[in-house]
Amino acid sequence: MEHTLSDRQPTPFSGKPWLNRYPADVPAEIDADKFSSLLEMFEHGVSEFADLPAYSNFGKTLSYRQLDSLSRDFAAYLQQGLKLAPGDRIALMMPNLLQYPVCLFGALRAGMVVVNVNPLYTARELKHQLNDAGATTIVIVENFAHTLTEVLEETPVTQVILTRMGDHLGLVKGALVNMVVRYIKKLVPDFTLPNAIPYKTALAQGSGLRYTRPELDGDTLAFLQYTGGTTGRSKGAMLSHRNMLANVEQCLGMYGPVLNKGQEKVVTALPLYHVFALTVNGLLFFRLGAHNLLISNPRDIPGFVRELKGYDFSCITGVNTLFNALVHNVDFQAHEFKSLKLTIGGGMAVQRAVAEQWQSITGSRLLEGYGLTECSPLVTVCPYDMDGYNGSIGLPVCSTEIRLVDDNDEEIHLTRTPGEMEVKGPQVMSGYWGQRGADDDTFHDGWLRTGDIATIDEQGFLNIVDRKKDMILVSGFNVFPNEIEEVVMQHSGVLEAAAVGVPNKDSGEIVKLVVVRKPGVSLDEKALISHCRQYLTAYKVPKVIEFRDELPKTNVGKILRRELRDAAA
Repeated sequence: MEHTLSDRQPTPFSGKPWLNRYPADVPAEIDADKFSSLLEMFEHGVSEFADLPAYSNFGKTLSYRQLDSLSRDFAAYLQQGLKLAPGDRIALMMPNLLQYPVCLFGALRAGMVVVNVNPLYTARELKHQLNDAGATTIVIVENFAHTLTEVLEETPVTQVILTRMGDHLGLVKGALVNMVVRYIKKLVPDFTLPNAIPYKTALAQGSGLRYTRPELDGDTLAFLQYTGGTTGRSKGAMLSHRNMLANVEQCLGMYGPVLNKGQEKVVTALPLYHVFALTVNGLLFFRLGAHNLLISNPRDIPGFVRELKGYDFSCITGVNTLFNALVHNVDFQAHEFKSLKLTIGGGMAVQRAVAEQWQSITGSRLLEGYGLTECSPLVTVCPYDMDGYNGSIGLPVCSTEIRLVDDNDEEIHLTRTPGEMEVKGPQVMSGYWGQRGADDDTFHDGWLRTGDIATIDEQGFLNIVDRKKDMILVSGFNVFPNEIEEVVMQHSGVLEAAAVGVPNKDSGEIVKLVVVRKPGVSLDEKALISHCRQYLTAYKVPKVIEFRDELPKTNVGKILRRELRDAAA
């Protein structure tokens, strides 16, 4: 049965119709307080699974026991070596490397707040996030250190811990990898960070220092996870230990019946700095004692597929673009998928053709989920017992309330009737860091406004049918028009500009820019794109530019982005 809009007459519903569609072994509610903090969950995991493999990368594997030891050393160095206190913010700026879980859990063990940073950020984007978060320390891989060099003196960062790609790969292999990355592939642009502390030095010193276990509870802030804002500046969603733990238990409630402790092997191609991979791959599968294969560069599909050889994985997560690239790779098609039992797609809409090809090749259903950074992130998932793709974003996860409201904020009680989706549950953030005004717009009577227009069918399956807010979703990453427009308007030849998302078969959406030139100015597409690349991460750079004599506006002068979006579509 395909759950999409149809000509059927809407029928009344009340309560939680999705509960009747839950598999029999999925609980309606979870215990969000099973662990008092992520630290307690971590201690339980490294004790229970001590001798099992935890994370692998570039052929090197860390056991849970080794992760325990290394993260303890890192935590001790933060506490005693750098004199950082619980609640201080530490930025982590790296791709999927073994260093990431060491630093992640080390920072949490020190009672610090983790600020995940996209390593592809431009200097402008990095400066904003470090300043907004008030981060005083950053761990950064040397490949991206040149970006930090440009803005370091304009941020509150006083301590830089510098790591290299091969730092956990052993003396010989690590040196070889570092040499290839720096001198052969030339992936390390020149930088100047004279007071940076080598990552390996930090661990070595930390091993000789005392570690003090901090007092943490569920309300303690764990992450500032940055997400786009309608003001054009990213905002830090304040995610507590309880928020993250609740979402882990919610995922476990929905998928736990098909997962086995200490036996799963999961592929982590999505970057762990992205909240989807952070919660599902980084925390859920840690909770299960799984073996996690970290893919540092998922854009290199042939290299990615080579890394899968000999790794009999049982679970994989990703976005539609990644799955699409894999199903069109001949070597991937030839891979054996005898153990694969769970494939989860998120971050962007999963396309029917991709889902059907994936199931045909792997024998595994591609189960779509929906989430928001503000919800840690999962809100809905497709249940594990679905026959195949049905076009929906699934059912609300355990202990989550969903409601649809109309333009007057009145709750809708009819199936297949569009309304803005609002969410309530233990995974919902407390608010944005330092953005009380934004919180007033984000919450409505205790419900989180998602900005997405959805419908609900008779079984409780939800479908996203439109977007109330102007956010553009590129390969699972949020892009907000105001940020693009702010950068474009800095160009001396631009009079007005508007950015919108337009459909794209590969990335879901791409950024289209509509521009009005200043009178008498000669300005072309190439010049504008070059300008944008100086200030914006690659996925935010407009892929289509249209020049017009004027932009459509309301009678009070507000640009009608929806009209531009509809015209483009």
